Amino acid sequence: MNIILAEPGEVDVRRLTLTDHRAKHIVKVLQAEVGDRVRVGLIDGAMGSGTISAIRKKFPFSVEMELDLCDQPKALPFLDLILALPRPIMLKRILSQVTALGVGTIHLINANRVEKSFWEAGILQRKEYHSHLLHGLEQAVDTRLPDIRLHPQFKPFVEDFIPSLAGNYRHLLLAHPTGGRLLGDVIDSGSGRIALAVGPEGGWVDYEVKKFQEQGFCCCTIGKRILKVDTAVIALHAGISVLREVRQPLK
Repeated sequence: MNIILAEPGEVDVRRLTLTDHRAKHIVKVLQAEVGDRVRVGLIDGAMGSGTISAIRKKFPFSVEMELDLCDQPKALPFLDLILALPRPIMLKRILSQVTALGVGTIHLINANRVEKSFWEAGILQRKEYHSHLLHGLEQAVDTRLPDIRLHPQFKPFVEDFIPSLAGNYRHLLLAHPTGGRLLGDVIDSGSGRIALAVGPEGGWVDYEVKKFQEQGFCCCTIGKRILKVDTAVIALHAGISVLREVRQPLK
Protein backbone atom coordinates (compact mmCIF):
# COMPACT_ATOMS: atom_id res chain seq x y z
CA MET A 1 0.00 0.00 0.00
CA ASN A 2 1.94 3.00 -1.30
CA ILE A 3 -0.87 5.50 -0.77
CA ILE A 4 -3.77 5.63 1.70
CA LEU A 5 -6.98 6.07 -0.27
CA ALA A 6 -10.17 7.52 1.17
CA GLU A 7 -13.66 8.21 -0.11
CA PRO A 8 -14.47 11.94 -0.20
CA GLY A 9 -17.35 11.31 2.19
CA GLU A 10 -14.93 10.07 4.86
CA VAL A 11 -13.29 13.49 5.15
CA ASP A 12 -14.69 16.04 7.61
CA VAL A 13 -13.32 19.38 6.41
CA ARG A 14 -9.62 18.37 6.40
CA ARG A 15 -9.75 15.63 9.02
CA LEU A 16 -9.69 11.92 8.22
CA THR A 17 -10.24 9.18 10.80
CA LEU A 18 -9.40 5.57 9.94
CA THR A 19 -10.40 2.49 11.95
CA ASP A 20 -10.09 -0.31 9.39
CA HIS A 21 -7.27 -2.10 7.52
CA ARG A 22 -5.79 1.26 6.55
CA ALA A 23 -5.28 2.18 10.18
CA LYS A 24 -3.71 -1.24 10.79
CA HIS A 25 -1.37 -0.69 7.84
CA ILE A 26 -0.25 2.68 9.20
CA VAL A 27 0.36 1.18 12.65
CA LYS A 28 1.86 -2.20 11.75
CA VAL A 29 3.58 -1.64 8.41
CA LEU A 30 4.45 2.05 8.34
CA GLN A 31 4.99 2.11 12.11
CA ALA A 32 4.01 5.74 12.07
CA GLU A 33 3.93 8.09 15.05
CA VAL A 34 2.03 11.26 15.89
CA GLY A 35 3.43 14.05 13.73
CA ASP A 36 4.46 11.74 10.87
CA ARG A 37 3.18 12.42 7.38
CA VAL A 38 1.79 9.70 5.13
CA ARG A 39 0.78 9.83 1.47
CA VAL A 40 -3.01 10.18 1.10
CA GLY A 41 -5.40 10.53 -1.81
CA LEU A 42 -9.13 10.90 -2.36
CA ILE A 43 -10.60 8.35 -4.72
CA ASP A 44 -11.07 10.09 -8.09
CA GLY A 45 -9.70 13.23 -6.47
CA ALA A 46 -6.61 15.05 -5.27
CA MET A 47 -3.51 13.58 -3.64
CA GLY A 48 -1.15 14.88 -1.00
CA SER A 49 -0.31 13.98 2.56
CA GLY A 50 -1.86 13.50 5.96
CA THR A 51 -0.20 14.51 9.21
CA ILE A 52 -1.05 12.10 12.02
CA SER A 53 -2.60 13.88 14.98
CA ALA A 54 -3.68 10.85 17.02
CA ILE A 55 -3.03 7.12 16.83
CA ARG A 56 -4.11 3.99 18.70
CA LYS A 57 -1.54 1.22 18.29
CA LYS A 58 -3.53 -1.58 19.88
CA PHE A 59 -6.63 -3.30 18.53
CA PRO A 60 -8.96 -1.74 17.57
CA PHE A 61 -6.50 0.40 15.63
CA SER A 62 -7.35 3.99 14.79
CA VAL A 63 -5.56 6.89 13.15
CA GLU A 64 -6.58 10.53 12.91
CA MET A 65 -4.86 12.91 10.51
CA GLU A 66 -5.04 16.39 9.05
CA LEU A 67 -4.99 16.38 5.28
CA ASP A 68 -3.10 18.58 2.86
CA LEU A 69 -4.20 17.51 -0.62
CA CYS A 70 -2.78 19.82 -3.26
CA ASP A 71 -1.75 17.46 -6.10
CA GLN A 72 -4.19 16.77 -8.92
CA PRO A 73 -4.97 13.21 -10.02
CA LYS A 74 -2.67 11.70 -12.61
CA ALA A 75 -3.60 12.11 -16.26
CA LEU A 76 -6.15 9.74 -17.78
CA PRO A 77 -4.24 6.62 -18.91
CA PHE A 78 -3.76 6.39 -22.67
CA LEU A 79 -5.12 2.84 -22.98
CA ASP A 80 -8.63 1.42 -22.79
CA LEU A 81 -9.02 -2.34 -22.53
CA ILE A 82 -11.61 -4.48 -24.28
CA LEU A 83 -11.49 -7.84 -22.55
CA ALA A 84 -13.43 -11.00 -23.29
CA LEU A 85 -14.76 -11.90 -19.86
CA PRO A 86 -12.26 -14.31 -18.23
CA ARG A 87 -12.72 -16.74 -15.35
CA PRO A 88 -13.63 -14.85 -12.14
CA ILE A 89 -10.39 -15.72 -10.32
CA MET A 90 -8.36 -14.50 -13.30
CA LEU A 91 -10.46 -11.36 -13.63
CA LYS A 92 -9.61 -10.39 -10.04
CA ARG A 93 -5.90 -10.51 -10.85
CA ILE A 94 -6.31 -8.63 -14.11
CA LEU A 95 -8.35 -5.81 -12.58
CA SER A 96 -5.72 -5.13 -9.94
CA GLN A 97 -2.78 -5.43 -12.33
CA VAL A 98 -4.10 -3.28 -15.18
CA THR A 99 -5.26 -0.63 -12.72
CA ALA A 100 -1.70 -0.47 -11.38
CA LEU A 101 -0.33 -0.21 -14.93
CA GLY A 102 -2.90 2.40 -15.90
CA VAL A 103 -6.11 1.97 -17.88
CA GLY A 104 -8.96 4.37 -18.54
CA THR A 105 -11.92 2.11 -19.25
CA ILE A 106 -12.28 -1.66 -19.08
CA HIS A 107 -14.97 -3.07 -21.37
CA LEU A 108 -15.84 -6.63 -20.36
CA ILE A 109 -17.46 -8.29 -23.34
CA ASN A 110 -18.90 -11.62 -24.39
CA ALA A 111 -17.23 -13.92 -26.90
CA ASN A 112 -17.78 -17.37 -28.36
CA ARG A 113 -15.38 -19.00 -25.89
CA VAL A 114 -16.64 -17.17 -22.80
CA GLU A 115 -18.63 -19.50 -20.56
CA LYS A 116 -22.15 -18.26 -19.86
CA SER A 117 -21.73 -18.89 -16.15
CA PHE A 118 -19.01 -16.22 -15.98
CA TRP A 119 -21.68 -13.53 -16.39
CA GLU A 120 -23.31 -14.67 -13.16
CA ALA A 121 -20.12 -14.26 -11.10
CA GLY A 122 -20.25 -11.97 -8.08
CA ILE A 123 -17.04 -10.21 -9.15
CA LEU A 124 -19.08 -8.32 -11.76
CA GLN A 125 -20.87 -6.43 -8.98
CA ARG A 126 -19.25 -3.08 -8.15
CA LYS A 127 -19.03 -3.86 -4.45
CA GLU A 128 -16.99 -6.95 -5.36
CA TYR A 129 -14.58 -5.60 -8.00
CA HIS A 130 -14.07 -2.21 -6.35
CA SER A 131 -11.50 -3.49 -3.85
CA HIS A 132 -9.37 -5.01 -6.62
CA LEU A 133 -9.26 -1.66 -8.41
CA LEU A 134 -8.25 0.05 -5.17
CA HIS A 135 -5.39 -2.43 -4.69
CA GLY A 136 -4.06 -1.40 -8.10
CA LEU A 137 -4.31 2.30 -7.29
CA GLU A 138 -2.63 1.79 -3.91
CA GLN A 139 0.26 0.06 -5.64
CA ALA A 140 0.70 2.68 -8.36
CA VAL A 141 0.04 5.77 -6.18
CA ASP A 142 -2.94 6.99 -8.16
CA THR A 143 -6.51 7.96 -7.34
CA ARG A 144 -8.28 7.68 -10.71
CA LEU A 145 -10.48 4.60 -10.82
CA PRO A 146 -10.95 2.82 -14.16
CA ASP A 147 -14.46 2.85 -15.58
CA ILE A 148 -15.86 -0.71 -15.76
CA ARG A 149 -18.50 -1.42 -18.42
CA LEU A 150 -20.25 -4.72 -19.08
CA HIS A 151 -21.32 -5.85 -22.56
CA PRO A 152 -22.94 -9.31 -22.36
CA GLN A 153 -23.73 -9.38 -26.10
CA PHE A 154 -20.87 -9.43 -28.59
CA LYS A 155 -22.55 -8.30 -31.81
CA PRO A 156 -24.22 -5.13 -30.44
CA PHE A 157 -20.94 -4.15 -28.81
CA VAL A 158 -18.95 -4.46 -32.04
CA GLU A 159 -21.53 -3.18 -34.49
CA ASP A 160 -23.26 -0.47 -32.44
CA PHE A 161 -21.02 0.57 -29.55
CA ILE A 162 -17.54 0.57 -31.09
CA PRO A 163 -18.45 2.93 -33.97
CA SER A 164 -19.58 5.50 -31.39
CA LEU A 165 -16.13 5.70 -29.80
CA ALA A 166 -13.64 4.56 -32.47
CA GLY A 167 -12.87 8.16 -33.40
CA ASN A 168 -11.37 8.72 -29.94
CA TYR A 169 -8.39 6.46 -30.67
CA ARG A 170 -5.28 6.65 -32.77
CA HIS A 171 -4.91 2.87 -32.74
CA LEU A 172 -7.49 0.07 -32.51
CA LEU A 173 -5.62 -3.14 -31.70
CA LEU A 174 -6.91 -6.69 -31.69
CA ALA A 175 -4.53 -9.09 -29.97
CA HIS A 176 -4.51 -12.54 -31.59
CA PRO A 177 -1.85 -15.29 -31.55
CA THR A 178 -1.93 -15.52 -35.34
CA GLY A 179 -2.20 -11.78 -35.92
CA GLY A 180 -0.67 -10.62 -39.15
CA ARG A 181 1.49 -7.82 -37.70
CA LEU A 182 3.75 -7.28 -34.72
CA LEU A 183 2.99 -4.52 -32.24
CA GLY A 184 6.18 -2.72 -33.25
CA ASP A 185 4.95 -2.51 -36.84
CA VAL A 186 1.63 -1.00 -35.78
CA ILE A 187 2.42 1.64 -33.15
CA ASP A 188 3.66 4.52 -35.29
CA SER A 189 3.56 7.32 -32.73
CA GLY A 190 3.89 8.02 -29.04
CA SER A 191 0.72 10.11 -29.00
CA GLY A 192 -2.99 9.39 -29.12
CA ARG A 193 -5.19 6.99 -27.21
CA ILE A 194 -5.28 3.23 -27.84
CA ALA A 195 -8.04 0.63 -27.55
CA LEU A 196 -6.72 -2.89 -27.01
CA ALA A 197 -8.97 -5.95 -27.42
CA VAL A 198 -7.83 -9.19 -25.76
CA GLY A 199 -9.69 -12.45 -26.27
CA PRO A 200 -10.62 -15.35 -23.98
CA GLU A 201 -8.68 -18.52 -23.25
CA GLY A 202 -8.45 -20.19 -26.65
CA GLY A 203 -8.55 -16.87 -28.49
CA TRP A 204 -11.06 -15.13 -30.72
CA VAL A 205 -12.95 -17.19 -33.29
CA ASP A 206 -12.70 -16.19 -36.97
CA TYR A 207 -16.12 -14.49 -36.93
CA GLU A 208 -15.07 -12.25 -34.04
CA VAL A 209 -11.77 -11.33 -35.69
CA LYS A 210 -13.64 -10.41 -38.87
CA LYS A 211 -16.12 -8.25 -36.96
CA PHE A 212 -13.37 -6.32 -35.19
CA GLN A 213 -11.48 -5.82 -38.45
CA GLU A 214 -14.61 -4.45 -40.09
CA GLN A 215 -14.56 -1.72 -37.43
CA GLY A 216 -10.95 -0.80 -38.17
CA PHE A 217 -9.08 -2.96 -35.66
CA CYS A 218 -5.61 -4.11 -36.65
CA CYS A 219 -4.98 -7.77 -35.82
CA CYS A 220 -1.56 -8.03 -34.19
CA THR A 221 0.59 -10.31 -32.06
CA ILE A 222 3.53 -10.11 -29.65
CA GLY A 223 5.04 -13.41 -30.71
CA LYS A 224 4.45 -17.06 -31.46
CA ARG A 225 3.94 -18.21 -27.86
CA ILE A 226 0.36 -18.57 -26.69
CA LEU A 227 -0.10 -16.94 -23.28
CA LYS A 228 -2.76 -17.08 -20.61
CA VAL A 229 -5.05 -14.07 -20.68
CA ASP A 230 -3.69 -12.45 -17.52
CA THR A 231 -0.13 -12.82 -18.78
CA ALA A 232 -1.03 -11.59 -22.27
CA VAL A 233 -2.76 -8.46 -20.96
CA ILE A 234 0.28 -7.43 -18.91
CA ALA A 235 2.72 -8.23 -21.71
CA LEU A 236 0.67 -6.27 -24.25
CA HIS A 237 0.28 -3.26 -21.96
CA ALA A 238 4.01 -3.24 -21.25
CA GLY A 239 4.92 -3.61 -24.92
CA ILE A 240 2.61 -0.82 -26.01
CA SER A 241 3.86 1.46 -23.23
CA VAL A 242 7.50 0.97 -24.25
CA LEU A 243 6.74 1.59 -27.93
CA ARG A 244 4.89 4.80 -27.09
CA GLU A 245 7.77 5.97 -24.93
CA VAL A 246 10.47 5.43 -27.55
CA ARG A 247 8.33 6.90 -30.32
CA GLN A 248 7.38 10.11 -28.58
CA PRO A 249 7.52 12.90 -31.14
CA LEU A 250 10.52 15.20 -30.85
CA LYS A 251 9.79 18.58 -29.28
